[in-house]
Amino acid sequence: MTIPVLSDKLAKPRRIIRRVVFSIIRVVILSYVGMIAFLFFFQSHYIYRPMKEIVIIPTAMRLPYEDVSFNAADGTRLSGWFIPAGNPKGAALFCHGNAGNISTNMDSVRIIHEIGLSLFIFDYRGYGKSEGSPDENGTYLDAEAAWDYLARKQNTPGKGVIVIGHSLGGAIAAWLARKRSPSLLIIESAFTSFPEIAAVHFPYLPAGLIARYKYNTIGCLQDVKCPVLIIHSPDDEIIPFQHGLRLFELAKKPKEFLEISGTHNEGFITSEKRYKDGLNAFISKYY
Repeated sequence: MTIPVLSDKLAKPRRIIRRVVFSIIRVVILSYVGMIAFLFFFQSHYIYRPMKEIVIIPTAMRLPYEDVSFNAADGTRLSGWFIPAGNPKGAALFCHGNAGNISTNMDSVRIIHEIGLSLFIFDYRGYGKSEGSPDENGTYLDAEAAWDYLARKQNTPGKGVIVIGHSLGGAIAAWLARKRSPSLLIIESAFTSFPEIAAVHFPYLPAGLIARYKYNTIGCLQDVKCPVLIIHSPDDEIIPFQHGLRLFELAKKPKEFLEISGTHNEGFITSEKRYKDGLNAFISKYY
């Protein structure tokens, strides 16, 4: 019996299909590797979104203020606002998030002023009128320089500085609280670490492995000795609620957790009464 030989008519289509499949696989692999490379080299664009324009100043909201310039340890010239409170309960240092600048955080400024705290809010390098370009170590130097300014400026003898950080600012605030000794630390809507939040937003890429930034909020927080308030919303669409719960779980006592509602950037406004009541209760209890 003669075994039939595969005809050219059948073999040729199979070779074509094989080449097409291999080409598709190659394109997919190269695209995947390209996305990884892009994320590795340009991840700073996902972290820092500075705005240079100052869109509003505190006097527009009937708040007195001082426009402050000061230097980081590496000589970078920085900018900030000191907003005094009448007969202040204390003084707060506010570390804002990764986008905008001090002028886009006026709701936070207003609320902190309304609860009776003098406030120093500053721009990281590359934001607002601050010189330079942002990077992780630079933001730490900026926060430390802001602390030094406020520690000299604040006029509540016997009471230390309250450090408040929102989002990325929460990681910076935790680092600062570990490095210095604030009276209180308040962390709003913050992630546990940059690699972990990168993995949330890029689940199909090894984002956590190729992250060039650490911003290890949870690691810093475990070494903080002052009372800590963690604030987070289950509705947060950028940083999952679980991150806030983990920060609270691993923080040392004394600690409090304040659950608010609303989105990442508007939760404290959506829940303003609950937010202000929570801040007042925490400050009254431990400050």
